[in-house]
Amino acid sequence: MKISDFQTKDVINIVDGKKLGQISDLELDLRQGRIDSIVVPTGSRFFGMFGSGSDVVIPWRNIVKIGADVVLVRLDDAKAYRAEEVEGSAK
Repeated sequence: MKISDFQTKDVINIVDGKKLGQISDLELDLRQGRIDSIVVPTGSRFFGMFGSGSDVVIPWRNIVKIGADVVLVRLDDAKAYRAEEVEGSAK
C-alpha cells in the first residue's frame, strides 16, 4: 500500500461512529521500520496547510481495520489524541 492510497481513505471512530477526516501524514519509527501513528487534521484547512485547527495523532495500535474506503480506529476520548500546534513567530 502506498501513502497516497492511505490519504484517500476516511478515518472513522468506531466508538461513536464519527468521521474524523482523512489521513494527512504518518509518523514513522525509522529505527524499527514501522508506522507509529497516523495524523488526521481537524478544523478548516486549505490543502492541509493553512487554517486553524489541530491534528489528531492516532497511534497505530488504535487502528482496528484498514478497508478499501475507510480506516476504522478506536478512540475512547478523541480529545486526548489531539496534538497541540506550536506556532512560533520570527522577529
